[in-house]
Amino acid sequence: MDESLFQEFLKMAGLHFKAHPWHGLDSGPDAPEVVTAYIEIIPSDTVKYEVDKPSGHLKVDRPQKFSNIVPALYGFIPKTYCKEEIAAFCMEKTSRTGIIGDGDPLDICVLTERDITHGDIIVQARIVGGFRMIDNNEADDKIIAVLKQDELYAPWNDISELPPSIVNRLGHYFLTYKQFPGEGQKVEIPHVYGREEAYEVVKASQRDYEKYFGK
Repeated sequence: MDESLFQEFLKMAGLHFKAHPWHGLDSGPDAPEVVTAYIEIIPSDTVKYEVDKPSGHLKVDRPQKFSNIVPALYGFIPKTYCKEEIAAFCMEKTSRTGIIGDGDPLDICVLTERDITHGDIIVQARIVGGFRMIDNNEADDKIIAVLKQDELYAPWNDISELPPSIVNRLGHYFLTYKQFPGEGQKVEIPHVYGREEAYEVVKASQRDYEKYFGK
């Protein structure tokens, strides 16, 4: 098919079909500083939702365990993937071996003072840092961001500027959200890193995506 006809076909298809949140949306023209984030769950959700990868529809993954609720908007950055580049970066920073990428798009938490009432939406988020999380030897980074132009969080540009209570609450959620009482700890957060390193994590995940899905 002629390239111009193909582009016109894509444009027309976009008028009739919802884009796949992972593959059909872009990370944003200002990535990695400001990214488009697809939000799957919000703080009031007692069920963990996630995108069904083949269809792009939002599905129920599992009920939230116990009283754990995510303390921020939670989702992923489109057209990112956590495989060899993410694993290599994690091993470089931790001086460990045997780490693999978790095979998912890059997760992101977006802080805002506003009540957003449901997921399955996209927001513009300004990255301030991240958690280097390892889950059963899988690199599972969590990027931390603030909602673009949010009145309360606008002054903060790096995770080091956030109140410790917010960072601790986010960390506690990710350390415990899969854990049953009496179980040993399976998840660890060896590092909390700032904005510049978070940018590198995003770029590594974009390279992984390009390698596996770019064509």
